Amino acid sequence: MKNGNVVDGVQNAPHRSLFHALGLTDEEQHRPLIGIVSSYNEIVPGHMNLDKITDAVKLGVAMAGGTPIVFPAIAVCDGIAMGHQGMKYSLVTRDLIADSTEAMALAHGFDGLVMIPNCDKNVPGLLMAAARVNIPTVFVSGGPMLAGRVGGQKTSLSSMFEAVGAYHAGKIDDAELHEYECRTCPTCGSCSGMYTANSMNCLTEALGMGLRGNGTIPAVYSARIELAKHAGMAVMELVRKQICPRDIMTKEALCNALTVDMALGCSTNSMLHLPAIAHECGVELDLDLANAISERTPNLCHLAPAGRTYMEDLQEAGGVYAVMHELDKKGLLHTECLTVTGKTIGENIEGCENLDTNVIRPIDNPYSETGGIAVLKGNLAPEGCVVKRSAVAPEMLVHEGPARVFDSEEEAQTAINAGEITAGDVVVIRYEGPKGGPGMREMLNPTSAIMGMGLGSSVALVTDGRFSGATRGACIGHVTPEAASGGLIGLVENGDRICINIPAHTIELKVAESILNERKKNFIPKQKKLSGYLKRYAAAVSGGASGAILRS
Repeated sequence: MKNGNVVDGVQNAPHRSLFHALGLTDEEQHRPLIGIVSSYNEIVPGHMNLDKITDAVKLGVAMAGGTPIVFPAIAVCDGIAMGHQGMKYSLVTRDLIADSTEAMALAHGFDGLVMIPNCDKNVPGLLMAAARVNIPTVFVSGGPMLAGRVGGQKTSLSSMFEAVGAYHAGKIDDAELHEYECRTCPTCGSCSGMYTANSMNCLTEALGMGLRGNGTIPAVYSARIELAKHAGMAVMELVRKQICPRDIMTKEALCNALTVDMALGCSTNSMLHLPAIAHECGVELDLDLANAISERTPNLCHLAPAGRTYMEDLQEAGGVYAVMHELDKKGLLHTECLTVTGKTIGENIEGCENLDTNVIRPIDNPYSETGGIAVLKGNLAPEGCVVKRSAVAPEMLVHEGPARVFDSEEEAQTAINAGEITAGDVVVIRYEGPKGGPGMREMLNPTSAIMGMGLGSSVALVTDGRFSGATRGACIGHVTPEAASGGLIGLVENGDRICINIPAHTIELKVAESILNERKKNFIPKQKKLSGYLKRYAAAVSGGASGAILRS
């Protein structure tokens, strides 16, 4: 065991003295030392309950004969960071989380790890760390929030953001807006739709890194505490068998995750995170593979924001395993893949029936024959861009219109609020990519305003930034190359025609090559004055199409 590197033998007597300073007995020091990576804090609603999850994991580890030791991971609430400079610090924390967890785990000789994330960047950041450290590891999240209720209808955070758009359009008044504020997010947990946090937590099950229910058991259910205890027990079994993350997160497992992603209709952010996780596993996962998997994978779920069902409904319908059971009926999964249960995916999902066909469509009656996410390419995005196809109105799957160009989210938001965007427009927001933002801000405010104003079936939005999982509509993000790297999106002018064809996977700027060549002669990408971590991040980050990874 790796723990022996820091506690065994005369040479390590100084180390043992420091463990005694922690109050650890001789018996505890010579049991497997399990790092409990807790993302608990008091600013993120999805993390405020993680102290209870952490205590339960510690108990599970101790019950199974290990010594649990807690250390922290940071977390940003994307909802609170949304719409201002704070969002520049969201995606960038994924790498801080991975780096700091790697440092803590390897510096202290842990035998195993239990990762306790919940919200958007913690899950992929800790999965990246798990792949790097490669010691036995189990994931257990804090769980999703229950849906809110306004006017007799279930709501989620996307409903709240769209209510702001409705307010600006004069569709609701101050009292109605305040009701949304007070009733949309009624419990702790990750926001109740199939947004990024819940997408990634569900994908831990598909990858084999989380136990059944990790993505769907609500945060406030006592079953979540039981799950945490079982996660503590499970890591001890992995330590005994020496099953490590790279034994589990193989290329086939990552393809399973992409397949489940398409069936669930996950957030487009998964197309940033899965390639980054794959990179840490030594596996190439490109956007062309995502399209190939999407083309053969039916979309079985329309969870919010795509539809009117929520994470609690998915749990009652049988959860992620029930979705995987449906997919397996057509042989769409690699069922031989190993998981943290010590069993294969096929063994795990056996008998996990779909309990509600209104929440999980049967495999022979899907919402669509193709998956929830599509990758588009064309002269505007030669390396690719991404759209959540399952959340696009049918009439917007093919759209051509004049560009309305903005060099920041704030500029676009001002124009949208002022009523300057009209039916048929294609809103272009640039210099918001990984390098140009920097940090690739999510664009939930402008997309929600467009939907709230009733323009969702007539206006498209294209950006080198990205979208929240709460976004719906014809919103195309991750345009690569980005404007700051000299991409064609930096040359678009007001009135240029942009053609989007999601079924054909194309996006084209309809401007003659001769005109574009003239524009290129005078084009100098805008540069922002940066300092601190964002300056270092912008200098090292890759494009969105490759997962916004940091180049070594």
